[in-house]
Amino acid sequence: MTNETSAIPEADGGATTLNTIVTSLPGQVEESVILNAARTMKVLVVDDSRTLRRLLVRELNIIGITNITEAGDGEEALVKARAERFDLMLCDMEMPNLDGMGTLNALKTDDDLRYLPVIIVSGTETFEKTVKCIEMGAEDYLPKPFNPTLLRARVYSSLEKKRLRDLDKERLDQILHEKEKTEKLMLNILPKSIADKLMEKEQVIAGFYPSTTILFSDLVSFTAMSAKMSADDLVGLLNDLYTRFDIRSERLGVEKIKTIGDAYMAATGVPFERDDHADVMADMAIGMFEDLLAFNKENNLRMGMRVGMHSGPITAGVIGKTKFCFDLWGNSVNTASRMESTCIPGRIQVSPSTFEALNGRFELEEREIIECKGLGGVLTHFLNGRL
Repeated sequence: MTNETSAIPEADGGATTLNTIVTSLPGQVEESVILNAARTMKVLVVDDSRTLRRLLVRELNIIGITNITEAGDGEEALVKARAERFDLMLCDMEMPNLDGMGTLNALKTDDDLRYLPVIIVSGTETFEKTVKCIEMGAEDYLPKPFNPTLLRARVYSSLEKKRLRDLDKERLDQILHEKEKTEKLMLNILPKSIADKLMEKEQVIAGFYPSTTILFSDLVSFTAMSAKMSADDLVGLLNDLYTRFDIRSERLGVEKIKTIGDAYMAATGVPFERDDHADVMADMAIGMFEDLLAFNKENNLRMGMRVGMHSGPITAGVIGKTKFCFDLWGNSVNTASRMESTCIPGRIQVSPSTFEALNGRFELEEREIIECKGLGGVLTHFLNGRL
């Protein structure tokens, strides 16, 4: 049971002012910080004795804390704690229905409420329970009948601890936010598996991929058009078109490698191997012409494009220490580039290995033997669509 008092003792008449209390706390933060924190502090006072609640409220008012909510028992306190966020709870130990220990246990086992610092108010007869409450996570305790000066010291101690915890959380949140930004940036320029390896500080990030398909595309008449446009307009148009390509590549699971001027490079079967790498890239190439058609219609343009594809083994990875880029190396890359450069506008030219990978599922039109730099004569095919 809580001991009711017949009358509330008179306050100290303002003799012990807030400024006096602040300056008497050695090792505390600057006075202005304490004062401002006290003015914004929200406290929940929990006691089944209305008289003791009034006494606590008055003492808190004296030290500048005016935003105070009262609760007559533990159950009411939990309801109010869930309804709004408090900076501190002063909770009596002995209460009917749900006592101080039960209230504290409910707070500390609730993920949404465990943050709330609690000062247990108790008499000497419940000292063992008070010790248990401290072990359970109570911030501090206040003996009854309480001393106003001790109350002020305990409240300010809890306030300072919370302020420091809030600062730590703010810094941690900032660090996590910056980490998230860095990870998003890495994922914008690198495949996730490669970005993860970089963030784990692996020294060598490269691998051999035996079955891949590489695509190069190039815009026709782009140089002539760029001479007639401002830089901003030109970049805006390229961004519009390549964003369409990017959206399609994400949807199909194609890995965009990079853009070089008005050229677009992509690959499948890397960094994750897949048996349908040629089919997926063929769908990508066909879809790119659909994107270009829509782009030209919306912008009243007649931009052309040619696309080259080749299937084969490559080495892929990240080299260097700055301006990371996931890149591909090997004869397969050169062959794909030759398929694009010897293609005619408006068509998709594929190498013999890609023809073999697609034959039977796509409409392929034999072209002729094409002389390719570094390769000699190559019998190529045009990809027209799916069967």
